[in-house]
Order: sequence, then structure tokens, then C-alpha cells
Amino acid sequence: MPGRKKMKKKLVRMSPAMSIAFVLFASHAGGGFATGNQANTYFVKLGWSGLVSAVIAMVLLTWTLKEAIVMYNSRGLKSYKELFETLYHPFDKLELVFEGFYYIMVVMVIASTISGSASALKEFFNFNYGLSVLGVSVLTLMLAIFGEKLVRNVGTLMGIVILVTSVLIYLVGSFQGDLVGVVTSNFEKTGFSNLDKAIFNGFIYAGFQCVQIPSMISCSRVLNSEREVSKSMKLSCLINSLALGLSVLMLLVWRGYYTGLEGGEVIPTLTSTNAMGYKWMTVFYVISLVLCLLSSGVSIIFGFVSRFENSKALRKVESLELRRFGLAVGILVLSMAISMAGLTNIIKYGYGYCGYIAILFVVLPFTTVGLYKNKKYLQPEVRKEFVLD
Repeated sequence: MPGRKKMKKKLVRMSPAMSIAFVLFASHAGGGFATGNQANTYFVKLGWSGLVSAVIAMVLLTWTLKEAIVMYNSRGLKSYKELFETLYHPFDKLELVFEGFYYIMVVMVIASTISGSASALKEFFNFNYGLSVLGVSVLTLMLAIFGEKLVRNVGTLMGIVILVTSVLIYLVGSFQGDLVGVVTSNFEKTGFSNLDKAIFNGFIYAGFQCVQIPSMISCSRVLNSEREVSKSMKLSCLINSLALGLSVLMLLVWRGYYTGLEGGEVIPTLTSTNAMGYKWMTVFYVISLVLCLLSSGVSIIFGFVSRFENSKALRKVESLELRRFGLAVGILVLSMAISMAGLTNIIKYGYGYCGYIAILFVVLPFTTVGLYKNKKYLQPEVRKEFVLD
């Protein structure tokens, strides 16, 4: 009996760690690599070494988040601004670099959700891309104003559906093609020549994924010790590495097919799924992908509007609803303009340049200075548990 009670306590203690691990998984996969564009741009083009790159990216991302969450929870910080001031101290003003990175990435993510949805509609229904961008933008604005709560609830369900559907597609696609033959042939052809690029791309990918830091620290208060944070991020690293690795393998198998089609690299997962011949799987994928991208866009817009609706520059406008509408329209118009560049260009250049910034000002600082500051702050006698308000 004592043994059972001890095991039950361990499972209870593990549940917060597991929940946060899956929050990161859903955030990363739901509106991220599910299109296949990110994986194709940063990993698949490298061949077999793209698998190494994907694992490096997830190790760096979860390590960075681990140090960020430990720093945030152990000191009882209240915002991501305080977190980065603590990280950069005594150079507190460097926090503004992350602010800039975060707002640029917010615009890029909204633009990619619009572009991704429009691209899916174009490929599946043969709609005009420009009109699809306009239609998706108007729908996003209406949902952001009138249906934000509904979309968030539906978005949670769609996030789960897109994860299950994507993993199913990755498994079916990998085994339907000549997986072993493709990987073996690629290794014989390229050897280790792409390994340096793979390492660099892993850093870039982890860098722009650090846009998730503000949302992750805000929901990670349930992790009340360094050990729990470490468990959560190790589990998330494993889950994300497996899912991302599966997507890289599947796309590597089908790369010869989708690169031969016009626009095939925009949403390569959809292009590959169409070729597999399972219509029901394609329909599920398109519906869940579009709804998931829309819900991500609406949630991000809502967060952006909430951040600035009471700023000094807008206080002259008395109506709160009018302020919110103006902010939502402004960020959508900017994002819509950027989305006309196309999903591939947004991810390659927009995400890529933000990734460079994040390597220098987020990933490396947290995994070096942040690690040192956390170890110094959490002495052995107080390391067991954080003091949270």
C-alpha cells in the first residue's frame, strides 16, 4: 500500500509537467510545422541531415524555455519584460531588443496564418490567391471582433485534430514511399557535407520559435520546482523531436514529387497528401489546418490588441471598442500586405532574419548567462521548490 501511494504521488507531481509539455507541442505543431513549409525550408532541403537539424532545434528551444521558465518562476516575475530585464541585467534596456523581435514575429505569424489559409484554399479549391488573402483577412477581423472566445474553443479542438491528422499523414506517407531507399541514397550522395548547415539551421529554427516564450512562461506557473521544469521540457523535447522528425522523413520521401509541381512547396504536406490517394484524409487535413491557422491568427491579434488598447497614444479615442477595432484593422492590413509575398518567402526571410536576432539575443543568452544566473540564484538549500505568489 505505501508503494502505491508513493507511485500515485509521483503521477500527480508529473501531471503539470506533462500538461506544459503538450502546450508547447500544440503551440509548435498546430499552426507551425503542420503546413510542411517550415520543415521543407529549414530541414528537408538538407536531406538526411535535416533530421539532425530538427533534433538540434528542439533541444535548443526546450533548453532556452527551461532556463526562461526557471528564471521567471523562481523569482516570481510578473511579465516577459521583467524576465528579459533580469536576464540582461545590468544592461536592462537590452530588453527592448526582444520587444522588437516579438512584435515583428507577431506580424510575421499573423501574415503566415493568412497566407497559409489562402494557399490551402487555392490548392484544394483552386481559389484565386489574392482574393483568398482578402477573404481570410476579413473573416479573421470579424472573428477577432465578434467571435474570439468561440474561435479559441474551436481552435483547441482543431489543434488536436491537426496534430493527429498530421502524424497519421507522416506515418502513412513515410511507409507508402521508399523511405529506407530515399534516406540511403541521399546519404550516399551528400554524406556529411550538409552537417554544418544543419547545425546552423537548427539554431535559426529554435530562434524564431522563441516567440512562444511570453505565452509559455505565463502558463507555466504550475511548475513549482526546477526539477519539474526540467522534466516538462525534456518530455516536450522528445515529443516535438519525434513529430518534427516524422514530418521531415515523410517530406523527404515525397520531395521529388511536390518539388516537380508548380506551387508544390508552399504547403508540401497537402500536396503530398493529395498524391497518397486518401480523399478523407485530405479533407480532414484542409479543414483542420485552415481552422487551426485562423484560430492562431485571431488569438495573436486579440493578444496584440489587449497589449496596446490602453496605451497613452490611443487614450484620446474614448471608445474602447473603436480602439480595439482600429488596432485590429491596422495589424491585419500590415499582415495582409506581407502575406502577399507568399508563405514560403515569409518563412524563409521573415522568420529567418528574426531567427538570426533571436540566436544572439535570446537562445545564446538564456543557455549561457541565464543558466549561470539560475544556478547562482538557486542554491542547493532552496533548489527544491520555487516560492510563488
